[in-house]
Amino acid sequence: MDKISKSRSAEDELQETEDELAATGETEMGGEEQSPPDVSDRDLLNDEGHPDRNWYVIHTYSGYENKVKTNLERRVKTMEKEDKIFRVLIPTEEEYEFKDGKKKIAQKKIFPGYVLVEMLMEDDSWYLVRNTPGVTGFVGTGTKPIPLQDTELREIMRRIGVEEPRPKIDFSVGEGVRVASGPFQHFTGIVQEIQADRGKLRVLVSMFGRDTPVELDFGQVEKI
Repeated sequence: MDKISKSRSAEDELQETEDELAATGETEMGGEEQSPPDVSDRDLLNDEGHPDRNWYVIHTYSGYENKVKTNLERRVKTMEKEDKIFRVLIPTEEEYEFKDGKKKIAQKKIFPGYVLVEMLMEDDSWYLVRNTPGVTGFVGTGTKPIPLQDTELREIMRRIGVEEPRPKIDFSVGEGVRVASGPFQHFTGIVQEIQADRGKLRVLVSMFGRDTPVELDFGQVEKI
């Protein structure tokens, strides 16, 4: 009974969140495209104006990151808290994949289910953020939020500022594939090695009764 009660309670809470978001003009969470951070947002160490200005991590319901960001920014403006809550960021990085022979670039959330907030941690600012629909809490020990360290911020900056999109890895070692283009087109083989940083695969292609290792781009092969 306890487990059932807890499950229903979580479902009720999620429904209440959706109702609150709908009341503020927010739409459904799914299917929304994520824009890359502005250039000014990439400098997470820019904390001019106050020594206690830090970045904190908030946890959200899965898939609610974009709407939480929009709703929180609206609440900050409405309640005139721009002097305590400065920036809200969903860290993303570009990744590419090949579909129908075409290279497509998309924004991928680095930390699904989490949003970064640059703020002064005071009672009223904590309350505003914590009670934004879709937010389930701050990341920290107990009830005390812990700010991100400079080393963590620099790593996030490195990832959101990366110039070359990363390939989307949609293959696994041992998986059967078919060569879609190039001199080995129409041959089949088994993925032997994945070189994600180069966007390449080493495939054992079966030719004339022999397995021959061939290096191919991600875009040159397709799943069988």
